[in-house]
Amino acid sequence: MKKILVATVKPFHPDAVEGIREICSKAGYDFNLLEKYNDKSELLEAVADAHALIVRSDKVTSEVIEAGKNLEIIVRGGAGYDNVDLKTASDKGIVVMNTPGQNSNAVAELALGMMVFFARNQFNGKAGTELRGKTLGVHAFGNVGQLVAEIAHGFNMDIYAYDPFEKDEVIRKKGVTPVKSAEELYEKCQYVSLHIPANGDTRESINYALLSRMPANATLVNTARKEVIDEEGLKKVMSKREDFNYISDIAPDCKDEMAEKYPGRFFFTPKKMGAQTSEANINAGLAAISQIKNYFENGDKTYQVN
Repeated sequence: MKKILVATVKPFHPDAVEGIREICSKAGYDFNLLEKYNDKSELLEAVADAHALIVRSDKVTSEVIEAGKNLEIIVRGGAGYDNVDLKTASDKGIVVMNTPGQNSNAVAELALGMMVFFARNQFNGKAGTELRGKTLGVHAFGNVGQLVAEIAHGFNMDIYAYDPFEKDEVIRKKGVTPVKSAEELYEKCQYVSLHIPANGDTRESINYALLSRMPANATLVNTARKEVIDEEGLKKVMSKREDFNYISDIAPDCKDEMAEKYPGRFFFTPKKMGAQTSEANINAGLAAISQIKNYFENGDKTYQVN
């Protein structure tokens, strides 16, 4: 019997857990749940005899993978998978998947919500600005980026997108203007919404050279990963331009310095909030177990990332 372990410090929605349990029961799998664990040793013990592992933002390090002697598949419930050691998994012949698209609407709504919140001076009672007629740059036009554009159309924003991996005609079909480079995107847009992954090519790629190109009253919106931001470059542009603002659903390492030097020009949610909706949580959990079932029964590797 295949043992399925759901290991989450931040639990899935109860409906997701029950859905996973039900799918496991019908498939003849042994369902195991580890929630709100306090120490890595608990995860190491629980994964020891698991054949499949479902996580959220939990760190699946080489130590965890080595401890999972029977592991065949790891699924990260969500889009990003930088919390999983892909090399060790690959060396062990373990398939790693994510669940792309399941959190996309939640992230897109958050991005636009934060723009409104910040444009209106964080609802402090003072006059703000409107999004209507402003230029919005979508940096990466995947699932989330496309939904950001779709929602932004409702605000009558003028939308541009840069994605070297997407065809121009796909972008145009969404009513968005494609541009040829990141530099062009940042030069054109008062708002830029980031949706790039964190990898060797993108870490610290959002730097001073790019940010300083943005027009007057610029706002950078980051619902991607903090690692894509060059924090020294961010601090430099904040210091040189009083009209530059930064909002994110994950605080940078330099948040205390920004709070001291640039009050009112930034906003960070208390924790990573992109996928924090009931709908996204349930969707990701059910997608994860469905992908595991399809892999075990049909050899389906559609969402493999390693």
